[in-house]
Amino acid sequence: MSQLKIYADSDPTQPTFTSESVDEISAQLVDVGVRFERWTATQDLSTQISQEDMMIAYQADIDRIKAEGGYQTVDVVSMYPEHPDRVAFREKFLFEHRHTEDEVRFFVAGQGLFCLHIEDKVYQVLCTRDDLISVPENTAHWFDMGSAPTFTAIRFFNNVEGWVAHSTESDIAKRFPLLP
Repeated sequence: MSQLKIYADSDPTQPTFTSESVDEISAQLVDVGVRFERWTATQDLSTQISQEDMMIAYQADIDRIKAEGGYQTVDVVSMYPEHPDRVAFREKFLFEHRHTEDEVRFFVAGQGLFCLHIEDKVYQVLCTRDDLISVPENTAHWFDMGSAPTFTAIRFFNNVEGWVAHSTESDIAKRFPLLP
């Protein structure tokens, strides 16, 4: 289930706001410029399907997001608990960084935790199946996939080089809760 926890950036022990309501999550995030919405597949995704069929199942939403944001590249990424590089991949995203483009992810399956450092708050957004999050360019954030990652996500890019991070040099990501 999707979840939002908001913390003061000086106190990682006690959230000041918590919700599992998609409407409340969207309302809180839109106030800081972050898009959060739910999508519905046009076909049954209960069985294993190809990446191509996955893209077809969400084609109308993919086309809408591409047109609105001018995204040039769309791909699918998956991670699973037995992946040999899961520890290295987790570490790759566990530092506060920014991008010169929006970071847009749609979760087809599984979950991931986006942590957004905006002004004096940290917004921890647990994204699950059917959640789209769009983190605006230059927003400080980090991402946790957990120690036993399980997710499939559709990614949108303006930059043909794909994911390029610029560290903020802050250690804040080490102070906040992560996924088990």
